[in-house]
Amino acid sequence: MSVPDYMQCAEDHQTVLVVVQPVGNVPEDQFFKTYKRIASVSQVTIRDSQRLLYIRYRHHYLPENNEWGDFQTHRKVVGLIAITTCSQTKDWSQTADSFNGQKEVYGSTLYDSRLLVFGLQGEIAEQQRTDMAFYPSFEDSSDVEKRVEDFVESIFIVLESKRLDRATDKSGDKTPLLCVPFEKKDFVGLDTDSRHYKKRCQGRIRKHVGDLCLQAGMLQDALVHYHMAVEFLRGVNDFLWLGAALEGLCSASVILHYPGGTAGKTGGRKQSISQPADAGKRHRPGAQEVLIDPGALTASGISADTSTEIGRAKNCLSPEDIIEKYKEAISYYGKYKNAGVIELEACVKAVRVLAIQKRAREASEFLQNAVYINLGQLSEEEKIQRYSILSELYELIGFHRKSAFFKRVAAMQCVAPTIPEPGWRACYKLLLETLPGYSLSLDPKDFSKGTHRGWAAVQMRLLHELVYASRRMGNPGLSVRHLSFLLQTMLDFLSDQEKKEVTQSLENYTSKCPGGMEVIILPNGLKLLPVPFTKLPIVRSVKLLNLPGSLRPHKVKGLLGQNMSSASPFIYSPIIMHSRGDERCKKIDFQWVQGDVCEVQLMVYNPMPYELRVENMGLLTSGVEFESLPAALSLPAESGLYPVTLVGVPRTAGNITVKGYHTSVFGVSSDCLLEGLTGVKASGCLVEVIPSLPRLQLSTSLPRSAHMPQLMSKEELSSTVSVQLFNGETQQLTITLENIGSDNIETLELTSKIVSTKEKVFGEFLSWQLEDALSHLPLKPGQAVTLTIGISVKLDFSSQENLLQDLNDDGISVTGLPISSPLRQVLKPRSETKALSSDSGKAEYSHVKTLEAVMNFKYSGGAGQVEGYYRELSLGVHVDVEPSVFFTRVSTLPATSTRQCHLLLDIFNPTEHELTVSAKNNQDLVLHASECQRMAIQVDKFDFESLPQPDQGAVHFNPKQLEEERQHAQGSQINSKLGICWSIPSLQRQGEASVEGVLNQLVLEHLQLAPLQWDVLVDGKPCDCDVIAICKVGDVVSLEVQLTNRSRNSVGPLALTVVPYQDFQNGVQNYDLEDTVTFIGSNTFYIDTVKSRENTVCVGALLFLYAGDFYLNIKFQDDSAGRELPLAWFTLPSVHIRAVEPPLQAGA
Repeated sequence: MSVPDYMQCAEDHQTVLVVVQPVGNVPEDQFFKTYKRIASVSQVTIRDSQRLLYIRYRHHYLPENNEWGDFQTHRKVVGLIAITTCSQTKDWSQTADSFNGQKEVYGSTLYDSRLLVFGLQGEIAEQQRTDMAFYPSFEDSSDVEKRVEDFVESIFIVLESKRLDRATDKSGDKTPLLCVPFEKKDFVGLDTDSRHYKKRCQGRIRKHVGDLCLQAGMLQDALVHYHMAVEFLRGVNDFLWLGAALEGLCSASVILHYPGGTAGKTGGRKQSISQPADAGKRHRPGAQEVLIDPGALTASGISADTSTEIGRAKNCLSPEDIIEKYKEAISYYGKYKNAGVIELEACVKAVRVLAIQKRAREASEFLQNAVYINLGQLSEEEKIQRYSILSELYELIGFHRKSAFFKRVAAMQCVAPTIPEPGWRACYKLLLETLPGYSLSLDPKDFSKGTHRGWAAVQMRLLHELVYASRRMGNPGLSVRHLSFLLQTMLDFLSDQEKKEVTQSLENYTSKCPGGMEVIILPNGLKLLPVPFTKLPIVRSVKLLNLPGSLRPHKVKGLLGQNMSSASPFIYSPIIMHSRGDERCKKIDFQWVQGDVCEVQLMVYNPMPYELRVENMGLLTSGVEFESLPAALSLPAESGLYPVTLVGVPRTAGNITVKGYHTSVFGVSSDCLLEGLTGVKASGCLVEVIPSLPRLQLSTSLPRSAHMPQLMSKEELSSTVSVQLFNGETQQLTITLENIGSDNIETLELTSKIVSTKEKVFGEFLSWQLEDALSHLPLKPGQAVTLTIGISVKLDFSSQENLLQDLNDDGISVTGLPISSPLRQVLKPRSETKALSSDSGKAEYSHVKTLEAVMNFKYSGGAGQVEGYYRELSLGVHVDVEPSVFFTRVSTLPATSTRQCHLLLDIFNPTEHELTVSAKNNQDLVLHASECQRMAIQVDKFDFESLPQPDQGAVHFNPKQLEEERQHAQGSQINSKLGICWSIPSLQRQGEASVEGVLNQLVLEHLQLAPLQWDVLVDGKPCDCDVIAICKVGDVVSLEVQLTNRSRNSVGPLALTVVPYQDFQNGVQNYDLEDTVTFIGSNTFYIDTVKSRENTVCVGALLFLYAGDFYLNIKFQDDSAGRELPLAWFTLPSVHIRAVEPPLQAGA
């Protein structure tokens, strides 16, 4: 017997063997369909005896194996069922002959046979024969199973009769010697009369009867006979048959201990309630083998009545003893070279029992023994079968890696060089089955969790074999998938050279069959999931980028967001209605805009030792319609972190989720999802897309600048313009606004803010008129509108002390400053300072000041405006301000009029150009470079009380700020009255010169009109300055003193006394004028209380008696009201009256 049955198990000893074979031309599918129906009758309960007969069916069985039927009866073919098709009567005789020929093959052992004829109708089919059954067709054969049951019962009858014949054999000393095929030649010439020979015959026949009892369902009887056989055979050292007796003893014990069978799930037998009552009994652990009393045997060695032995052998082997007896039996089998198949099958049976007992280590010892059993020359198919069964058995006992090893050996055997037609499909199928044993899964997700499981080197070898096998199968798509899997999951274990070789192979394969993300379904139903290249390149962070500052949408203040409910009466609720899905998605606090290009930044690096080209890299999104704009990139070898920006355009509004990205590397397209990436930092993947908004493009008449205003980031500004101006100069900036979007611009607002806070700015820095631009709204796509911006710079340069070193040495001393100030110095010539060329010198003379502002254009339109969104476009304005002229000293001199004064200005030209200064009603002043000159301007005093007062509430009653605003208003009024301008003819530049920054409190007081305004009128004509009132001697001269109270408080009562005098212009004044000037009435005027903003008039009269020049000195009497007020409030104009003689009348 050369071909082992690897599916053998211990309970097969209880079965009878029936061969089912086709006769003639039977369709293969119909044959196996019928065979399956026949095999379903695997156990039959025998009527009357209530015993079970188990049947084992085979459709192929070697006749040489049948020759071992006496050694173990379950190997003997006792039944034959032939299946044939016969449609015509003329073919019947040939069919019958074929059936008879088939019976002759197994004729020596057959108990009974049946022929199932399909398709034959007529007279022959109507004959009633027990050994044949006729059916019109395969479909019309409902009672096949019933026929098989009857057939099995007939086998049982023969089996039972043979058992009884053997058990009650009274042939005396002529007990036959049962032999295995290879023993027959060894027993020629033996002494058949010796005691040794007789005991051998008795032991073998006992063992044979035990087999028959086991098949007939009499387990206890079988145990008794096996025990007796063991005693006989052990005594005569008949090791081969002793091993068979021990194996039979083990089989019977296994059947009692494990009624469900040891063949596993596929081969397990059904438990039947019709089993003998003692079949369910179990031997208690540690029970010993029951020894048979030799006295119970008859002279022939076989007792006719075995009831006594049965009573003494009710217990079977314990589970531990079963394995020991198996070991002993196998050791006996090993003594015989020709019993290799028997030894191998015994090992397999023992392993199955140990698997149920969960004794994997001992089972592995049996299997290790089975590996080295020599069965002679095996065919390649037999080798494949042997290794496959060893693999299954190792799997059964939990030795997964060992199982995978033998499965892989079987796979390699399928394509051995000695096979003319290698079975690459079978090889591939077996290789797939080895994967679990090597902790290898074809699902790439299993390799992204925790540490790597299994031996990477073995796994890579196995994957390479899968790639090669699939290529030899003619399936390049399968090769691409396995090679992609190898590169993705084993990248960390590949050497640089291996990485290069694998990628080159992959590129060769994908040139014929590109790799994709489709699921590959194998013929056996196994699904090969797609393998995204998440490591080519490796992504470390994903960040959704906000739109550029000029394109970001802003929500109109006061409008509720879409995610807020206005129905709730509560301002704040701690219970925020967020779904868990939103938490997982991490919604971002900025928005994207429909129709605008949106960006996602990935930080990636290339782990490969050479340049990695990634093609067609784009975003994977869900939620809204999204147009991804793929990119191609080339990463240098082992690049380190490298930023990659992926872009796309959302085409609809709503919430968009960035799920991942797609790539094409080495010809393999991959969809890499963020949830499958390990170690990736993601700031969020869900962002709101608002409806579309218009886009505004800004261009200016001034060149763009690289200057960036302080406190402003680059992305917040769309552009920046830069200009250089002299202090006081004004420049026009023309801005063109063009609608480059697809929506109309419906609204436009413009605001500005100075961002450089170091310098104090006088006047408006930026000014514009927006009405003309607004008249062009709505601005359609492609249309443009222009806007003119006035840039006016007025800064205070007087505090820059270094500038004073540039003054000419003309002897002018700056005396209008505090003594402690470093400005009190004799001015140095400019020529000396120009000699400095060091860096420190340059820094010292850097007199340029910087002024920066940001202009914000707020605009909206389209569907986004309906939702309450707008955009802002920011323009930075950077102005470098050079000093033009500034005032080193400001002072005042009184004028002849109380309502005027002289303003003295020391003007310095810090530029390198000749400069002209002009003022209202004044001559032009020409200043050479670095020259200082004084200009005197006669000005009317100012009524500062009439200026609008600052809003105290707006400045929170900050006294310092109030005072600054008040001085600023006063300076502005003075500046506008003076109208000082400068011009540089050589540069054709001009501007205004401001004195606002240099006016101190004393100068302001001198320039301010007194709160009490006094007007003196002589004969109704005001007298002030150098006005001389002319009157005639002897005429009454009216005198009016008018008081206007411009202060905020009431004044008075007051008393004024008018004292006339003469000034001889030599320092002598004559007040003794009683005979020269007389008052009509009193020379004292009394003024009652004058309320704020009211006036009063005192009227008197004078009479000049002599001609001459007279002056009136109006004094205040010393009273309490006068002392409380400043003396400056009581400055009255001097009155000059010239009295002349009246002309002589004619005829007088």
